Order: sequence, then C-alpha cells, then structure tokens
Amino acid sequence: MKHLALSSLTALLLAACAVGPDYQRPTLETPASWRSGKALPANEPPETLANLAWWTLIEDPVLDGLVAEALANNRDLKIAAARIDEAAGMLGSTRAQLFPQLGAGLSGSRAQASQRGVTPLPATVDRQNNQYSAALNVGWEIDLFGRLRRATEASRADLLATEEARRALALSLASTVANSYINLRDLDNQLLIAQRTLQTRIEALRIFDLRYKGGVVSEMELAQVRAEVEVARIAIPTVEQSIAVQENALSVLLGRLPGPITRGKTLAEMGLPLPPVSLPASVLTRRPDIRQAEQNLIANNARIGVAKAAYFPNVTLTGLLGGSSVSFSDLFTGPARVWSYGADITLPIFNAGAIAGQVQAAEARQALALEQYRQSIENAFREVDDSLVGGAKSRDILEARIRQVDALKTYARNAQLRYDAGYSAYLEVLDAERSLFGAQINESQARAQALIAATTLYKVLGGGWEASANATSTAR
Repeated sequence: MKHLALSSLTALLLAACAVGPDYQRPTLETPASWRSGKALPANEPPETLANLAWWTLIEDPVLDGLVAEALANNRDLKIAAARIDEAAGMLGSTRAQLFPQLGAGLSGSRAQASQRGVTPLPATVDRQNNQYSAALNVGWEIDLFGRLRRATEASRADLLATEEARRALALSLASTVANSYINLRDLDNQLLIAQRTLQTRIEALRIFDLRYKGGVVSEMELAQVRAEVEVARIAIPTVEQSIAVQENALSVLLGRLPGPITRGKTLAEMGLPLPPVSLPASVLTRRPDIRQAEQNLIANNARIGVAKAAYFPNVTLTGLLGGSSVSFSDLFTGPARVWSYGADITLPIFNAGAIAGQVQAAEARQALALEQYRQSIENAFREVDDSLVGGAKSRDILEARIRQVDALKTYARNAQLRYDAGYSAYLEVLDAERSLFGAQINESQARAQALIAATTLYKVLGGGWEASANATSTAR
C-alpha cells in the first residue's frame, strides 16, 4: 500500500506542470555577414576566435606573461570569482527546497512546582519532575505548480550569468593589459625620440657656440639653437611622468603595488595582428556579455513562474517520529513512542492585488532583460563594425606616417646640407627638425593605435575569452 501511495505521488509530481512561460530564445534580426561580405570557410568554425589567445599574436613573451599574471592576480577577477561562489551557494540553497527536509531534536528539562500557587500540590506529590523528548521530523513542500522548480531555474541562470560576467571581465582585462603595455612601449619610444633629439640639438648647440665665438654665426642664431635645446629638454620629463603613471596603472591591473614594469619588444618589433579571414555574425553569440545578458533573461523569465505560483495552493507534508518520557532511560522504549503526520494546504483568498503586483513586476523585469539582451547584440555588431573600420584606417594612417617620417628625414638632411653650403639660413634646418620630431612622435602613436585597434577587434569578437576563463579558473 505504501509503495502504491509513493508511486501515485511520484506520478503526480511528474505530471505537475510549472506555471509561467517556458524560455525560448528570442528571434533576432542579425546580419549574415559583415560589410566585407566574406563567408566563413568550412575549415574555420566560429569557435576558433573564441579559443584564440589573441594577445600572443603580438609576439611579445613579456606581454604574454603580464596577461597571465593579471588573469591570476587581478582583484576585480577575484571579486568576480567570489560572486560565482555566492551564486553557486544560492543555487544549492534553492534547489534543496525541492527535497524533503529532515531534522532531529533532543531536549530535556527539570522543573519544580510551587506549593503556594493557585493550585497547590499536595504534600505527598513530588514537586519536581523531569521531561525528556527526542524526535525526527520531516517536512516536504510538494511543488505541484513549479514554484520551486522555477526558482531553481532562475538561480541556475543567475549562476551562469555570473560565470559569463567573469569571462567578460577576463576578456576585458586581457585587452586592457595589452593596450596599457602597448601605450607604455609607445611612451618609451617617445622618450627615446625625445632623448635622441635632445642629444642632436646639444651637439648642434656646441658647434654653434664655437662658430659664434669664431664670429661665423650671430648671437640671434645661437639663441635660436639654445631655445630648441630647451624645447627638446622640456619634452623628456613630461613623457617620463606619463611613463610612471602608466606603469602604476598597469601594476594595479596585475594585482601588484605600483612599481616598474618589465619591458619586452619595442613597438617596431611587435607583430601587428591582422583581422581574421572571415567574420561571421554568428561568432557574436559566443561573446560572454551577450551570453550573460541571455542568462539574465532566462532568470527573469523563470521568476514570472515563481510569482504566478503564488495564485495556487501550497501543499506541505509533515511527519514526526520520536519519544517522550519523564525518565531518560525510558525515552526510547515503546510506551514512550510518539508520532504524527499530516498535510498543510494554504491558498490565498484575498490579498488586495499583492500577487498580481508581484506578477506584473516580474513580467516588467523580464521585458527589461529582453531589451537589454537585444541591446547587447546590437552594440556588439556596432563595436565589431567600428573596429573593422578603425583597424583598417589605423593601418592606413600608420603607413602614411611612416612615409611622412621618411620624407622629413630626407628634408632635414638636405636642409642641413643647404645650410652648410651657405644656401639657406639655419631657420630652415630648425623647421625641418621640428617637423621631423613631431612626425616621429606621431608615427610612434600611430603604430600603437594600429596595435590597439587590432587587439580591440579581437576583444569585441569575443576572441580569447575561453582561454582567459580557463586561466582564471586555474588561478582559483
């Protein structure tokens, strides 16, 4: 009979449906390809980008080490990992409500009654008495209408969302470290340019001072050269300050106290990653921020069911088995045995629209999550298109800057020859050197921007986040 009852209860639970909408991924309008119109080759699945540790394409082992250190020690990532542990605990707590809850209790007491009370005890009655009890109790909420199942579904989605948030943070961190390192090497290069320029002008000043003493050049020409020396000198501490600030910022990203950063390859030695051969729109579904937005949508969709379940009866089975006796030695004997079982059914009758308000709020949160999901996808497409254009144009600008520097080097060399031959004033040489100095700085910045544009493209494509997540998990 007990087996029959248990089987009937199991069948009832399996047949019970969970109220509220089942999640279905929204139909979204997405382009089949990017503006280039290239299709995805058969031998290059979308997962390729997701598994690519794109920072290694720069071919600087020092940068690879810095990214690995950041993924292992960054404080924000450790905070994100703690949030995952919190969400996992919440899921375990919510899921546990689906199962019977078993508890045990043991109590003992000794009391003395008053002989002067309202009902005084006779003198022949022992005023003191003992009471012992022990019991196992069980309670089980029968999830007929899916409140607990929907709550578990929501908690599971919350956990997955926090994991995707950590992956998104890891990807962003890797990109930030790479860009910070590139900017640092750009500043190093600018400092080197400024120092070389200063030494060149100091040497020019030495020569002009000798010529001035020999009466070959005027005091005005000497003053011009001296002023240019100080212009070059002023540029150095400015760049040095920027280097210190950049090193400190990068140190914090690595989970260190502010301090110096090891250098690797120069900007010119770094590899410039080119865009992937093809960029299918489907690859964006692997971006962790989009996956996080979808998990938030799933969680809020499930919570509609939690809210609607409040309209229906709540059924709880309870039971107790134990013993009660005035003597501890008799506590576990048959005559002391006590037991009980029962069922509690509660049903809301009137609550002045409280449940309806909760359902309305849950539906509104689901609608909000849906729009945020759609917005995340639209922003992802915009970021990729922007990065594609930015990457191509940054390479064009870099090539133009390189040609400009080459031309200005020729101009400066010829200007010096013309001055030495007496065909022009030294002002022409100064103008040429100023132009060359500015062009060299611009070339360095353009090279850095081209590298940053390449890393940004891989970031917005979601490239490397699985590798980043794995590195972070290992660190935990």
